[in-house]
Amino acid sequence: MNINDLVKTGHTWMRGDGPDSDIVFSSRVRLARNLANSIFPNRATPNEKAQVLERIAAAVSQLEQFKGGLVLKMDEIDDLDKQFLAERYLVSRELAAAGAGSAVLVSPDQSMSLMINEEDHVRFQVLLSGFRLRECYAIAAEIDSELEKRLEYAYSPRLGYLSACPTNVGTGIRVSAMLHLPALILIRQIDQVLQAIIKLGLAVRGLYGEGTEWFGNLFQISNQVTLGRTEEELITSLEKVIRQVVQSEKNARASLIKSRSETLFDKVGRAAGILRNAHIITSRETIDHLSTLRMGIDLSLIENLDRQSVNELFILTQPAHLQKLSGKVLDASVRDIERGTLLRQRLLNN
Repeated sequence: MNINDLVKTGHTWMRGDGPDSDIVFSSRVRLARNLANSIFPNRATPNEKAQVLERIAAAVSQLEQFKGGLVLKMDEIDDLDKQFLAERYLVSRELAAAGAGSAVLVSPDQSMSLMINEEDHVRFQVLLSGFRLRECYAIAAEIDSELEKRLEYAYSPRLGYLSACPTNVGTGIRVSAMLHLPALILIRQIDQVLQAIIKLGLAVRGLYGEGTEWFGNLFQISNQVTLGRTEEELITSLEKVIRQVVQSEKNARASLIKSRSETLFDKVGRAAGILRNAHIITSRETIDHLSTLRMGIDLSLIENLDRQSVNELFILTQPAHLQKLSGKVLDASVRDIERGTLLRQRLLNN
């Protein structure tokens, strides 16, 4: 398996299945861990980072979940491949910017990835389609247990798992869900909902996590606190909030269908028309229209097109994916043309 094999296959989170997958794009659980008696990556020498990488990679290679997967050292791949991995949510932007001593391991189905020497020695995630936080956590906990048999973690009886990032000390867990909330935006209730979420101590981020703005009507909601609360408490708390937001979005969609159906039909129809016929289209415009098209599918306003196909286009139309699909480096103006071609090929007959 090599990185070009990933281009040809869809990520499992793109399937558009699982509970409440019309609104919950994906669920993710990420655990941060560090090795005992080893300097954190931000203070380690290149030689110390290389030793940590070797120890962790050897331990992960024994795990069934990663057998047959991909191992990529960040100093051995080019910038385009790094951007491709970030667009696919397999690495963070911080790891994509890292060099020698850092690496990522990807499971064959791409639902699991493990970053070595990012901010912490180990950060691994499980990413699934739909509202499946507990399933993500069960898989992550199993990997964690297997790794802990082979590696000694930095752990304090008083604080819990130690981390280079203060907000990760304790359980080291980050639980998040990516929500698609176009109707709450259309009826102008999104600010009210987001403010309520933030008041509960949760974080709201954009499509690519911390430091990114929201667009495409997609919002990533996650816990901020990992200290003083158990994994079960954090997951239960986030589940409760997500259910409330999901219900709010469902109510908003029902309200739109009832009171503004012609406006909704028009908006969905225009989005489908542009995506099926445009010859030059930017990434931002594409995502905004794909969001509307996805809502149209979920409200049965669009026929002969499924949610998975639209989910895949969210990723395939990103800059690095377009270049990997074409097999060459493209400047922004050419990418806009390639994006239009790809969309017409995928959507014109649907």
